[in-house]
Amino acid sequence: MSTNDAGVSFARDIKPLFRIVDIQHMQPLGYFLNDYAYMSDPKNNHHNAQAVYESLVGTPPRMPPGGPYWTPQQVEIYVSWMQGGYLP
Repeated sequence: MSTNDAGVSFARDIKPLFRIVDIQHMQPLGYFLNDYAYMSDPKNNHHNAQAVYESLVGTPPRMPPGGPYWTPQQVEIYVSWMQGGYLP
């Protein structure tokens, strides 16, 4: 995990987890995976980040479409970002 005393950062730790193909595929569906303001969405109780998380860990996972799906370590980093306050 790429964390330090400052916590998990969207720019440093989360954004790189999304492949270009993931970003391009999800954008027309209304998911802006590479946009911190969209992903953190504090005005809407972080709904967008939660929706992405649910897609990552659904049964079966629905994102990225067709896989490869995130490893447990990648999901853990994402969860740490959410639990740590959605740091930029």
